[in-house]
Amino acid sequence: MTPDELGRYAESLPQVKRKGTALRPAWYVHDRLVVRLQDQNTLVIRVPLNKREALLESYPDSFGVPPRMEAHHKVEAYLDRAQPGAVRMAIDLAWEMQQG
Repeated sequence: MTPDELGRYAESLPQVKRKGTALRPAWYVHDRLVVRLQDQNTLVIRVPLNKREALLESYPDSFGVPPRMEAHHKVEAYLDRAQPGAVRMAIDLAWEMQQG
């Protein structure tokens, strides 16, 4: 998945709006983060903690949780090796979480 593909997918979800900068775009629902491009290879995706472990176990090459994110509802996705379907699934989880 490329940053452009990420943007198109995120913006295809209802009520998602792009914010951030050209280098670090982010997509939000109701001013709540869904996904942010951290750098050209790394996404930060906000996911429910109770779903995060399953993502990490199912797609260990696609996702990681650096120590600074352990207490937060976030995962990193690595675009150079992530399965596009797994990234879309994580974005969907984030989008659902931010609806409430």
